[in-house]
Amino acid sequence: MTIPSTMRAAVIFGPDEIGVVEKPVPTPAPGEVLLRVEAASLCGTDLKIRAGSFFPSQPPPGTFTPGHEYAGTVVALGPTVDEFQVGDRVVVEAHRGCMRCENCVRGRYTACLNYGRADKGQRAAGMSADGGFADYVTNHVSTLYRLPGSMSFEESVMITTTGTSMYAVDTMGGLVAGDSVAVIGPGPIGLMAVQIVKGLGAAPVILTGSRDARLELGQSLGADVIVNARERDPVQAVLEATGGQGVHYVLECSGADEAVDQAVRMCRPAGSIVLVGFFHGPVTADLNRAVRAGLTLHTIRKKRNRAVGRSLALAARGLLRTGPLITHRLPLESISEAFDVVAERRDEAIKVVLQIGEDG
Repeated sequence: MTIPSTMRAAVIFGPDEIGVVEKPVPTPAPGEVLLRVEAASLCGTDLKIRAGSFFPSQPPPGTFTPGHEYAGTVVALGPTVDEFQVGDRVVVEAHRGCMRCENCVRGRYTACLNYGRADKGQRAAGMSADGGFADYVTNHVSTLYRLPGSMSFEESVMITTTGTSMYAVDTMGGLVAGDSVAVIGPGPIGLMAVQIVKGLGAAPVILTGSRDARLELGQSLGADVIVNARERDPVQAVLEATGGQGVHYVLECSGADEAVDQAVRMCRPAGSIVLVGFFHGPVTADLNRAVRAGLTLHTIRKKRNRAVGRSLALAARGLLRTGPLITHRLPLESISEAFDVVAERRDEAIKVVLQIGEDG
């Protein structure tokens, strides 16, 4: 397979300024493969990266390539690699820890104590290392998962997002059969969470949000009850749907200022809450109620426990549908427009996919 010496790659030139340039094609190091990127998608973290508000210190302008949700074809193997072959179709997990700090040894590699230290072996594609908004990218073999033949590249990029939802379900207990779950926020993570808990037997599954189109999509994907928070008090709606007791679990996926307090008030005594969304700043919640009710509050960062691989297994069995969340498809050259579509939620945008390779 002929590999060129240069490639197209999106880079950040300054706050809210991104464009495509020519960069050298990277060479895979020991334990890595070179991927030809076929498709990639954008998320809220990418907006923060473009705005310059994600990094403690922004990389030099015109050098860094973002993109942490992508899938592609293996085109070259680095030294020692025998886990994959040229031609394999794969989807990635962005995070690889240093695998030497205490957190990594405990399996908490997304909370690596050497985050951002490439010299220690840590890399998070599109965040602390160049990512997939390019024709080619390198990935360690531990971050790759083979795609089933039935899944397209653009459908598979959503599996990276789904890994976060799966990690949230793991954190709240994992075994949800017969238990009630409320999901706050019908964004990509919330909509995938609805499908996961529904597939694992939760009942009822209640989805709250403020956009009818997204709520209706959530209902088609398995939500038993949908609540438009602009029209109805979501806490009261959840209590009514559960006979006044509240739900066993709440997944807060919106990042809305009022959502934490809502989660505390809609959760039954001894229930659990997982905070998944990023907030704009400090939030206010009735923690006295949380203490009196004996609630357990968790937070997560990204994903772990092979959540991407396990999400892929569910999708391969038809228990997760990713295609309905893809609302926009654009070429890599339109990267700036793609970011604007996400930022403005243009045309009811949910997930924007970049079609990069010939097969994307």
